[in-house]
Amino acid sequence: MTMERPVYRRVASGQEDEVLAVLDESAAWLAARSVRQWPPRFEADWIAPAIARGETWLVEVGGEAAATVTLDWSDPLWDEDGTAGYVHRMAVRRWAAGLGAHVLAWAADVTRGAGRSSLRLDCVASNRRLRDHYESAGFAHRGDATAGGPPGGRESGGPRTLVSRYELALTPGRPPSGR
Repeated sequence: MTMERPVYRRVASGQEDEVLAVLDESAAWLAARSVRQWPPRFEADWIAPAIARGETWLVEVGGEAAATVTLDWSDPLWDEDGTAGYVHRMAVRRWAAGLGAHVLAWAADVTRGAGRSSLRLDCVASNRRLRDHYESAGFAHRGDATAGGPPGGRESGGPRTLVSRYELALTPGRPPSGR
């Protein structure tokens, strides 16, 4: 079965529930498999700032929300040099499994179009399966760091989590794999 072409729609304030539905479905799936990537549920106030800044997207397939991703231009886990885009809170619904490669390719295209030369992301260091996935997609491990606060947040308080940082070099004019 061939999946329809994904449509990327920037999320507006007031549409948090659509994003939360995708995130919570993915979080529950991970929790059921004892994967400690995210909490069992997300809170609207964790995602509202990125939505207000226009950084969060829904990916629709056949008119249905299939995935979500936040793409922004800074992350305190990295030295800021103005050359990268950062993927946060990427989640794909189970019925759209395999769409993640397309989402990462889209993020790489947007990042390249913004004149940036790399795409960066992180995941919980203990999530070996996801780490292997990123490495097979061409991302290079750039070390581990300790993050605090809610998922996708970088506050100094709250629980601390060891995360692995990954970077994909973006060659100008070269399409990324996955699309």
